[in-house]
Amino acid sequence: MRPHLVKSILVAGAALAVLAACGTGSGERTSEARGTEAAVPAPSEKKPVEGLPGMPPVLDPEDVYAADRPNRLSPVVEDFPSRVYVPNTESDTVTVIDPKTYEVTETIRVGRQPQHVVPSWDLKTLWVNNNRGHTLTPIDPRTGKAGKEVEVHDPYNLYFTPNGRYAVVMASLDRQLVFRDPHTMEVRKTVPVSCYGVNHADFSLDGRYFIVSCEFSGELLKVDTEKMEVVGQQRLPFQGAMPQDVKVSPDGKKFYVADMMAHGMWVLDGDRFGKPTLMPTGKGCHGLYVSRDSREMYVTNRGEGTISVFDFTQDRLTKKWQLPDGGSPDMGGVSADGKVLWLSGRYDAEVYAVDTRTGIQLARIPVGSGPHGLAVYPQPGRYSLGHTGVFR
Repeated sequence: MRPHLVKSILVAGAALAVLAACGTGSGERTSEARGTEAAVPAPSEKKPVEGLPGMPPVLDPEDVYAADRPNRLSPVVEDFPSRVYVPNTESDTVTVIDPKTYEVTETIRVGRQPQHVVPSWDLKTLWVNNNRGHTLTPIDPRTGKAGKEVEVHDPYNLYFTPNGRYAVVMASLDRQLVFRDPHTMEVRKTVPVSCYGVNHADFSLDGRYFIVSCEFSGELLKVDTEKMEVVGQQRLPFQGAMPQDVKVSPDGKKFYVADMMAHGMWVLDGDRFGKPTLMPTGKGCHGLYVSRDSREMYVTNRGEGTISVFDFTQDRLTKKWQLPDGGSPDMGGVSADGKVLWLSGRYDAEVYAVDTRTGIQLARIPVGSGPHGLAVYPQPGRYSLGHTGVFR
């Protein structure tokens, strides 16, 4: 989140995605990268999902991440060079890293306090959220060149509706959700909210609603996507709660909300929007990232320099990886092949590359001050829902 908050980490899974692997202990994992197939073979018949009007059809009603398999790049991005883009909030720059060599290839000057690098819905543009500069800087991922800044007030984070109709700016300090044209960023509707610090979100399987975290008041919102209206609001049952990243389960039945003060994930039925339960993960729970085979989720514990691994099938945490010499893993993404989890070191001016098969740190790369919402690009998927790369 912002410079003074805790950290987030991402990791992509390891282990063959075959039915026989379900329930296998971590010691029995194969050395092969996870995610070569779907976690569970598709049933012969599945009821079609009636999605948000205009949204691309759901590929698998039991796996919202079915389009994110290893190296399954859209034709739009398949020729883009693979890079890691790191916004440095205190340096007002974006560090560009070649993931093959772990070398910094370029440093791009952007606006004041860049928070996240966000892939556009159509996959053609990377938007740098210059929060205190009140602008978005577009980067062409084909050339790596920055374009002319676009004026957008308080762009702490940025999402896109599943049908591509709107960009949704998380105006944290303005206490607004601002629906904008996804290309020009002209305002289409402003939705005031009564909570403080809107920051992260994720959409339901059918795209008809999304859950938003409010970090400064410890609350969650439920928003009707088509109506662009808040339809539910609740305070988390923990004194001093500070919710961060949000992710929906592959089957769409649960939402997970990282909380860096409760030191774990809240588990919530999104449809019912009832009382959530807390699953402890580690100090400063911050970022949530799903593996390429949809079997696991990598949870960054920014306050203790660890990454917890959650198994969706077993519905439990199965592993915890410790970064050598500590660190502050914050936000990031998984490589296109699913083998490497890239994370920013929020308070250490560095980036971590972690092997998703073993949890071993592959590289530790110095960057600017206050690295935050790092984006690995390109990644598999048909379209982007925003943040540092939520693809479907």
